[in-house]
Amino acid sequence: MDKKDIKKFEKVLSQESKRITKELKTIAKEDTRPKGDFDTRFPEWGQSPDENALEVTMYEKTLPVEFTLELRLKEIEEALEKIKKGQYGLCQACQKVISLARLEALPEAKLCLDCVKKKTQKS
Repeated sequence: MDKKDIKKFEKVLSQESKRITKELKTIAKEDTRPKGDFDTRFPEWGQSPDENALEVTMYEKTLPVEFTLELRLKEIEEALEKIKKGQYGLCQACQKVISLARLEALPEAKLCLDCVKKKTQKS
């Protein structure tokens, strides 16, 4: 992979990191320890039983969204760190180069398609 491609992926990953962080901040409070952790805010709209039930429902729906966004953000930050270390685009399992097409579709990919297939066949 050439430097131009790496710069392109670094830009894409950085933009996605900022977008996800912004989205997380709308539903959760950022926790400084550990880095990248967010705590879902519990909505407080009122005191009636109906309002309380709605608050709990909204909180329960927001938790998995927060978890998914945090997980994606962590993977993006790991990919950015690999760029800094000169290891971006290498499969974690076999150390072969991950195809550009795969990285275009999923810039934070950790595994090449062959290793993904092997992993899913074992499951």
